[in-house]
Amino acid sequence: MKQLKILVVVHETLVPPESIDGLSEQQIDEWRTEYDVIRTLRLIGHEVQVLGVLDSLTELRSAITDWKPDVVFNLLEEFNGIVTYDQHVVAFLELMQQPYTGCNPRGLLLSRDKPLSKQLLSYHRIPTPQFAVLRKGLKFRPPKRMRYPLFVKSATEDASLGIARASVVESPQQLQDRVAFIHEQVGTDALVEEYIAGREVYVGVLGNERLTRLPVRELYFGSMTDGQTMIATRKVKWDRKYQEKHGIDWRSANDLPPAVESALDRLSRRIYRALGLCGYARMDFRIREDGQVFVLEANANPNLAANDEFALSALSMGIGYPELLKRIIALGLAYKAEWRAGYA
Repeated sequence: MKQLKILVVVHETLVPPESIDGLSEQQIDEWRTEYDVIRTLRLIGHEVQVLGVLDSLTELRSAITDWKPDVVFNLLEEFNGIVTYDQHVVAFLELMQQPYTGCNPRGLLLSRDKPLSKQLLSYHRIPTPQFAVLRKGLKFRPPKRMRYPLFVKSATEDASLGIARASVVESPQQLQDRVAFIHEQVGTDALVEEYIAGREVYVGVLGNERLTRLPVRELYFGSMTDGQTMIATRKVKWDRKYQEKHGIDWRSANDLPPAVESALDRLSRRIYRALGLCGYARMDFRIREDGQVFVLEANANPNLAANDEFALSALSMGIGYPELLKRIIALGLAYKAEWRAGYA
């Protein structure tokens, strides 16, 4: 790949320092992805500028107009504190006729809205747990025809925000309490699903029209042996001490039956296309003891840190981190946005 001018767009508070010398792992973790991407892009010879964005696009417009980057490497996951607004920043890039990495606005819209994405997947007969949405501000009414235990989470937030062991509920009263927590503490509608006991696996996909499915990774819960609470809570995902205490880690899922592996491959591709995703994404699944596979959610633009699941999955099939970033850039440059198709 020739040398490119790359504008890396990140949250204003996540612009990393030039050096991590003397910093703790906990300090680095906050902007690990941003540091890894920026450092690697420079090491492989690209000219890189970094722009922090909070609640204004004025500086982004100026950077595009004045510097004229070949591509924007989009690491922004929210705008003005609102997760679902990242799609509007990408739409702005399209209006500017600026190539960018990652998912398009429509794919971000559909995948970020968990109830809507589940409705679309159900329409395409892609197995997903039975669900209901309990709207913030409306009187609590327990969903009918759903079997306990149930799993309660935010309808829009990601990174396991609001998810704890108490998210799995066994009774209407526990359900009401947890829904109230999501409404009041997280501030969003609540998504209620039937809890699927089983193995939790993640499948990465790279591509626009032609797709590459990455090897399956599994979340290993270690000493957390209570099957009813083996969920990817915020502590499980992000608390290093908690992970070490319980022996929690992520590993290659090499022992899956061929039929399950085939189902994951097929479903990942169908989900990717059903939601209009492009660039790269990660699908989260549960595999029941009987081998039945259920999709939990699709994550457009998943975490890209060098030691995170997407990059480790790519590495397990021989795609090193620099090569992974090159592929993501190439997909961004090749994406057929409407303005490239002659509609502008």
